[in-house]
Amino acid sequence: MMEKNAKIYVAGHRGMVGSAIVRELNRQGYHNIIVRTHRELDLIRQADVEAFFEAEKPEYVFVAAAKVGGIVANESALADFMYDNMMLEMNVIHAAWQNGCKKLEFLGSSCIYPRMAPQPMTESCLLTGALEKTNEAYALAKISGLKYCEFLNRQYGTDYISVMPTNLYGPNDNYHPTHSHVLPALIRRFHEAKVEGRASVTCWGDGSPLREFLYVDDLANLCVFLMNHYSGNETVNAGTGKELSIKALTELVAEIVGYTGKIEWDTSKPNGTPRKLLDVSKATALGHTKPNSATAFVWLMRIF
Repeated sequence: MMEKNAKIYVAGHRGMVGSAIVRELNRQGYHNIIVRTHRELDLIRQADVEAFFEAEKPEYVFVAAAKVGGIVANESALADFMYDNMMLEMNVIHAAWQNGCKKLEFLGSSCIYPRMAPQPMTESCLLTGALEKTNEAYALAKISGLKYCEFLNRQYGTDYISVMPTNLYGPNDNYHPTHSHVLPALIRRFHEAKVEGRASVTCWGDGSPLREFLYVDDLANLCVFLMNHYSGNETVNAGTGKELSIKALTELVAEIVGYTGKIEWDTSKPNGTPRKLLDVSKATALGHTKPNSATAFVWLMRIF
């Protein structure tokens, strides 16, 4: 268990996941939290990361920093996504080990699992098949991070764990017009279409892929829970166990935003993985309460 006065470093505290973890830690009474902006500490620079850890000696570390984006961003910057993510995660994890960190939690993504993995996907299907090509570089980087944690545990007896979340939404998401994930991209697209009075909105693919969505504060609650209650080499899935089609999601966002125009589908664009549902029975068996899917998108409805 993390002591309430323990020194905790949250890498990526300005991002959607990192900021949610900071909120959850504060809510639970942890106030000795260390953060650094990208300007203050570039995690891709190994010497700077090592100097930071030597000076601060954090006892617990949450690795929520990452270079992230949707299909467009992943496909157009494959090398950047692989290099940046591998460098920053390896630097942080390695420096934590060098400086005697008591426990570390690495945050990944459900895209680490094979494109055609059996559904719902259990943690054991990792590396059992080919990855989805549209985010292969990012997935390989995340697999490397979780495997490095596992190998440090096996070789040096560390207590480093990893968590693989499903698609997330909530405060501090990225709404970039081309580099965002599906939900923030849809929110922006329909909001702008409504404001500008557009007769139609075009979405990628055919709307058939199935996706699962988790509110980021629910993920943060699980992350703190696992830091206090789980040790093991195998990763832990973070999701709701519920899914809906991209078409249904698109219609829901349009309805909540108040857009009444026509929705068109560009089938020349990729769908991505056909289905991506996580098996969350492991987290449940550990004693964590599964998020209530009936509350999904309450935050989204509030902002409109």
